[in-house]
Amino acid sequence: MFDYEYPLNVSDLLYRARYLFPNKELVTRYPEGIHRYTYGDFYKRVCKLAHALDKLGVEKGERVGSFAWNTFRHLELYFALPCTERVLHTVNIRIPDEHIAHVVSVAEDKYLFVDEDLIPIIERVQDRLDTLKGYIVMSHSGKVPDTTLKPVYSYEELIEGEEEEYPFPEFIDEKSTALMCFTSATTGFPKGVEYTHRGIVLHSLVSSLPDAFNMHERRVMMAVVPMFHVLSWGYPFACTMVGAKQVFPGSQPTPKDLVELIEREKVNYAAGVPTIWLAVLSEIETGKYDVSSLKEVLSGGSAPPRALMESYDKYGITLTHAYGMTEAYPLVLVSRLKSYLEDLPDNDRYRFRAKQGLLLPCLRCRVVGESGQEVAHNGEEFGELLLRGPWIVKGYYRDKERTQETFGDGWYHTGDVVSIDEEGYIQVADRTKDLIKSGGEWVSSVQLENAIMAHPAVKEAAVIAARHPRWDERPLACVVLKEGGKEEGKKEGIRELLSKRFPKWWLPDEILFVDEIPKTSVGKFDKKVLRKDFGDYYIGG
Repeated sequence: MFDYEYPLNVSDLLYRARYLFPNKELVTRYPEGIHRYTYGDFYKRVCKLAHALDKLGVEKGERVGSFAWNTFRHLELYFALPCTERVLHTVNIRIPDEHIAHVVSVAEDKYLFVDEDLIPIIERVQDRLDTLKGYIVMSHSGKVPDTTLKPVYSYEELIEGEEEEYPFPEFIDEKSTALMCFTSATTGFPKGVEYTHRGIVLHSLVSSLPDAFNMHERRVMMAVVPMFHVLSWGYPFACTMVGAKQVFPGSQPTPKDLVELIEREKVNYAAGVPTIWLAVLSEIETGKYDVSSLKEVLSGGSAPPRALMESYDKYGITLTHAYGMTEAYPLVLVSRLKSYLEDLPDNDRYRFRAKQGLLLPCLRCRVVGESGQEVAHNGEEFGELLLRGPWIVKGYYRDKERTQETFGDGWYHTGDVVSIDEEGYIQVADRTKDLIKSGGEWVSSVQLENAIMAHPAVKEAAVIAARHPRWDERPLACVVLKEGGKEEGKKEGIRELLSKRFPKWWLPDEILFVDEIPKTSVGKFDKKVLRKDFGDYYIGG
């Protein structure tokens, strides 16, 4: 009798899609039009790419980078590399040039797959990419444009003529690395994170549960969250596993592009950051599009304002809040109401829905206060969120110092200050660096921001700490008004709105109207830029 423990491998997700859902569609938007094919076609091209990687001489365990949008070709990379015991490194296309050069060099990528319209970015840094043996251009026309990159190959020419079957290894060490990416750094260089076959499979299974992403074969899924950032929240793997139709927005999608895709492809589920859903809502409100197919959008990256949830509810679309991070593949919390909370008054239901949510199965957490003791589960006491579990990483790639700092005691110290209530719902008050300490008391910038964005004239708002001679720090609100809005009377209206929800000492001492709130590479409000611009703002001086 052959005795073994069957490993958890990404290849099993691929096989399931091939055998059970060969006729389900994968759709990608391109400037030239819509590309369609099936999971059956997808499997054949993954096999062809696997053969091409062999001929390129990519060895087991070596890393290959991608610099690409959400497309069917990027999905082929997601499976061809790990299923042949190589590693895909998804490079964030929106980080600074010096960070691109850093992450490619640290990962020691051997080749880089690049979307055609992103070639100019790589051309700027090519002299610093010493580990690369070549570039593969993913051009939808199949042709390689004029470029200074050398040597350069066409993706389509590379796989053309290759066999449509491949002898994928049956038993891959489940603890081996399948993919990797780097955090979008707020200070210093990005930190590398490795994702194992075991972690990806477990994350796919648990994230697909009804109380999590609720993924199943009948989903028509449009992930707006980038595939170059934290595995596109795991959707490429979960969707392929369950056989969901996938709709890829392609290069530089606008809100109009997204709404048109929803209408044309009958998308019923989508995922992205709140700034995306704010922009999409404006298109929906024009009344030009039929979005009746869309039943749920998942929002993560930062807390969505209650006003945004209410607006989507009017169209029969549930906006569900979730929470995660690069170090957790990324899903940790999803905010779905328990059955007996559904009958609560609207205010109470929205209060729960606005929280980051409930911990996923198989994960453990602690919320630790400044004294080092766990805080009470009363929704009022705050502490840092600590995590561990089968898909929480153990450290940063080749970075012992920051690994010890963040994971040294066996728990992942998230840096997020949270509260946890009697029902187990966790609410993020702030990042430790974003909390405002006024006269020794903490003020949550996140809660203030969401309350300000409930004002009908406000489009966006971010709150940072400003210096104060007596209280050390006081809240400073940077506000973007909706198009056509005038500033007259708005400060008073915002302060009146906040005074109904918060104590007087929480209210911003100053409200500045700005043209825009800077965004990070993944669409979050970039407070480090605001702190740089307004950090010396002196209130009361």
